[in-house]
Amino acid sequence: MNKEIVIVSAVRTPFGRYCGSLREFDYFDLGAIPMAEVVKRVGLELDVVDEVFWGVGDTSPCKDVYTPVAARQTLIKAGLPPETPSIAIDKACVSAMTAAKLASMAMRLDEIDVAIAGGATSFSQEPLIVRGLRYEGFRMGDVKMEDPLYALGYKDFNPVSVDTDDVAYEYGFTREDMDEWAYGSHRKYGEAWNAGKFKDEILPMQIQLKKQEPFTLDIDEQYRPQTSMESLAKLKTVYGTRAITAGNAPGLNDGATALLIMTREKAEALQLEILGTIVAMTSIAIAPNRMPEGPGFAMKKVLPMAGLTVDDMAVIEINEAFAAVPLVSLDVLMDRDRTAAKALYKKTNVNGSAIAIGHPNTSSGARIMMNLMYELRRRGGGYALGAICGGLAQADACIIKV
Repeated sequence: MNKEIVIVSAVRTPFGRYCGSLREFDYFDLGAIPMAEVVKRVGLELDVVDEVFWGVGDTSPCKDVYTPVAARQTLIKAGLPPETPSIAIDKACVSAMTAAKLASMAMRLDEIDVAIAGGATSFSQEPLIVRGLRYEGFRMGDVKMEDPLYALGYKDFNPVSVDTDDVAYEYGFTREDMDEWAYGSHRKYGEAWNAGKFKDEILPMQIQLKKQEPFTLDIDEQYRPQTSMESLAKLKTVYGTRAITAGNAPGLNDGATALLIMTREKAEALQLEILGTIVAMTSIAIAPNRMPEGPGFAMKKVLPMAGLTVDDMAVIEINEAFAAVPLVSLDVLMDRDRTAAKALYKKTNVNGSAIAIGHPNTSSGARIMMNLMYELRRRGGGYALGAICGGLAQADACIIKV
């Protein structure tokens, strides 16, 4: 049952800044945009999709906070038949890559032939929370509202920035190392956007905000062309860390990504161009406070699964959950050989990553797969390695071939 799984279409929204151009989009409407477009742009009807695998993670921005069946509501908004089954996946930042993995597994089990995999996030629509009123008999006085985005992480654990800082310090990475990586992300994104590299993947959106003139959004709003090492050095560290700042971390972003995945046999029967092949995918988990190491261990696992080595990879992307994550993970991949890790810097995150592109977290895993695939196509083919961490130090990795 060794079926080849291929990608025949891939698209995403531009990624909006926190409370930026996508702030007024309903969560389901936002996800429905690439979900419908990914099918329509290859000239197929929406009923070709057998199942939807959708990264969700946080349901609080949804109109129905309690069990919103977000994947199902999104696919109905997208116009897919109501008979289409779906699953919403919560592995935080890992969700959309795991969605593609689960879709591939279902195809290899001969259950389905066609799937949409991806995800959506809206940080701008995140509500404030009031706890305990239901049963505490509140009658008078002030009410404390909780912001889920403050010191982002998990209540029984450190903020993710604190754990990341600790691991980076242990590996010997400095504030300057992280700022340099962040600066490079913005610089490489700007070069890639100016070269038209994102035209394949970004669907320009017509935006109409209240009390503003309509405009077209065709660039990721997180990108800051004025970024410099000097401007990054002026930023204060956050939550008592040694080196983590808003500049060497990604933003809280809005956006959605969708991949149209099929068996090779189905794609050929439909006479579709095959954009890329999913060679191998894997998921791992490590101690919850070791998040920056996760992509490194996932990459170490997926390469032998495909019978390949890092030298076979034309390009690599490791999601910039923080600048420390690709730095630490490349060290892990190369068994703590810093010289060997540095040799990989030139082919890692060649178009920038989450620090410049943005990180709508449950969308990012699919974006990485798409960006690597399109980059390989521009280079005439080869293999690419992608990895992402999230969700208390889980991580996924994938190998794409063109």
